[in-house]
Amino acid sequence: MGFWRKEGEEITSLFSPTSETAEQREEQEGETASGLLQRFKRAVARTRQTLVERFHDLTPGKREIDPAVLEELEETLIATDMGPRTVMEILERARQALDREALRDLQALKDFIQSELLAILRRACGDRHLLTEERLRRASVRPYVILVVGVNGTGKTTTIGKLAYRLRCQGFSVLLCGADTFRAAAADQLEIWAERAGVPMIGQQPGADPAAVLFDALRSAKARRMDVVIADTAGRLHTKVNLMQELQKMCRVAAREIEGAPHEVLLVLDAVTGQNGLEQARRFLEAVRVTGLILTKLDGTAKGGIVIAIAKELGLPIHYVGVGEQLDDLIEFSPEAYVRSLFEA
Repeated sequence: MGFWRKEGEEITSLFSPTSETAEQREEQEGETASGLLQRFKRAVARTRQTLVERFHDLTPGKREIDPAVLEELEETLIATDMGPRTVMEILERARQALDREALRDLQALKDFIQSELLAILRRACGDRHLLTEERLRRASVRPYVILVVGVNGTGKTTTIGKLAYRLRCQGFSVLLCGADTFRAAAADQLEIWAERAGVPMIGQQPGADPAAVLFDALRSAKARRMDVVIADTAGRLHTKVNLMQELQKMCRVAAREIEGAPHEVLLVLDAVTGQNGLEQARRFLEAVRVTGLILTKLDGTAKGGIVIAIAKELGLPIHYVGVGEQLDDLIEFSPEAYVRSLFEA
């Protein structure tokens, strides 16, 4: 099961990754627009049901839009967890459009809301929207170092396994680093995912210095000419000052060992927690240079509007979303597919 290093022992290879099939590589190299849309539709089915049903209930027997309809729509959008401030800003612009008689019927209102949501997501992405695999192809430094951070229970370890599989199927050599030495079972769980993804792993016993584990992994990756190192880190709350400082130390160690490292710091957020996760996310942004987000469990909530709140409040691109438990259930985030999936049956 990958590479494993206990203190005082040599690193040994227990797993020799098999080459991926042509079907696997084709599957991971990007889905068609229609295929991506269908996966998003399945992921946000519960949110869409809430939104679309209540949207249609706003104007029974009539097509004209009036201020009362907008007030009811405000409650509907907030119910999907888009965030009060974001919703109020959108509807204020809708009221202005209504005053100009630019909104005349329900379809025009739906189109307006969709365009507003899409604009929020596109602004958050900016010029930082590139997926990890696209950044890897452009990067001149090897190994490319990715730290994955987040609070406990967000699905960090599972996400790392899925990301490793995605990159491996695209032809990149990947080494996992078990730098979560705070939680006793973390290394064992990561080792299982390393085996499933078909990639090696380096870790140490619980209680070891995470920065030392990362150092070992980077040295090994350089010696083996690996393309990418993905490091698991301890789940931590923003109140754990010592763990936040530990994360900063890992960043310093990576920078000394590899030019420009860590090249990405991906923050994993749980869609089910909704607004409760935003404050914790803000504190992560204060501690480290987060470059992008991965949103997990989008298929497990009726409040998929949290995607909009995250983009609006944090101003960071969402690179991937988790939509299931299988290895290939980590898909690229598409603002267009996401917004369409909220309104189309």
